[in-house]
Amino acid sequence: MAFEEIFWGFLIALGAGALIGLQRQQSRDEEKGPGVGGVRTFPLIALAGALSAFIAHTMGMWPMLGAMAMIGVFLAISQYQESSRSADPGVTTQVAALITFLLGVLALAPEIPLPVGDRYLLIVASAGVVMALLSFKEPLHRAVARISDDDLYATAKFVVLAVVVLPLLPNRTYGPFNVVNPFNVALMVVLISGMSFLGYIAMRIAGPRHGLLATGMLGGLVSSTAVTVSLATKARESSAVVALAAVATLLASSTMFLRMLVVIGVINPPLLPSLAWPLGIMALGGYGTALMLYLRSRQALHEVPPVSYRNPLELGTASKFGLFYAVVIVVAKGAQIVLGDQGLYASSVLAGTTDVDAITLSVARFHQEGLDTRTAATAITAAAMTNTIVKAALAGWFGGWSLAARVALGLGVALAGGALTLAFIA
Repeated sequence: MAFEEIFWGFLIALGAGALIGLQRQQSRDEEKGPGVGGVRTFPLIALAGALSAFIAHTMGMWPMLGAMAMIGVFLAISQYQESSRSADPGVTTQVAALITFLLGVLALAPEIPLPVGDRYLLIVASAGVVMALLSFKEPLHRAVARISDDDLYATAKFVVLAVVVLPLLPNRTYGPFNVVNPFNVALMVVLISGMSFLGYIAMRIAGPRHGLLATGMLGGLVSSTAVTVSLATKARESSAVVALAAVATLLASSTMFLRMLVVIGVINPPLLPSLAWPLGIMALGGYGTALMLYLRSRQALHEVPPVSYRNPLELGTASKFGLFYAVVIVVAKGAQIVLGDQGLYASSVLAGTTDVDAITLSVARFHQEGLDTRTAATAITAAAMTNTIVKAALAGWFGGWSLAARVALGLGVALAGGALTLAFIA
């Protein structure tokens, strides 16, 4: 090894140890108790790992194994001492110290199949992740406390479905028009449910203290329709909630457009540029109107009422979406074959009255199979516009005219932007 590589290896190891040690020192000072070490000990542990790896270049693996054994003994003694002083000592610091040693080893270990720059990046990134996990102890514990047992069970069942059942499904097409692929259907269910679940968990973690932003932005990732109906119902019960419900509904509906772009970007990136303008402008129109309403009525905005969501990973919810997606893809394909592009547009409008994800996935798949880009973008945008009109109608039906006027203003701006952009696409 060149001297420069050796020098930088030791420096990176010391830096990684210092990052982790800094956090451990701060935690130790706050808790005012003994511990394995802090801002001095952890860099020394990383240096021990780097030195043992450097010596291993000439003496084989024994120096690293010996150093690891010594560190292990040291950590075991520390754990024993802590357990004698505390009923719940934990092993987080000991594990962090072991990781620090291994990061030091990685800095100079022989025969690592990584370029030097990538190796250093991996070490620094790993140290940063360890530091973040150690720092976020209380927020992580609070987040877990907000997750119910039902959420945990639903997630576990869904993971089994995605990891065990999905790979066993046949990856070929069946049914009318030969478009239903069981593996593809299940994969799309995993994609959409997983994305909704991220928003669901973010909502549970954020809690009520983030109020309007969490209900609107994050609620749009889970179900903008649920946000609309739930807050509209509360707006009819209390006029004080009308302004708040309007802003949250516009935020959720606008987030739906961005969610659609993410889905397209994941499953069919070549189609993304054609949809970025119409869906992006619709999102900006909705967000802009929501901001205007917020600035005009913020003194009247109180704490956001809670919105009830079903866990997107519940098997019943996921299965219904899978069935709906299979029906939509058959109907859309049949309409296209019988009526051409006009039939596809009609099926997009029809599907958009209920859900935009199924038709978005269906048209994206047709595009991969040769559907014209302009036709695909028009069909997906039409579905998004139809779904937006439905949400405006739901706001008026459940929330009354006062809410409907505010929501119609924002969604009307979004629809106008989408329609103008769609005219250029078409």
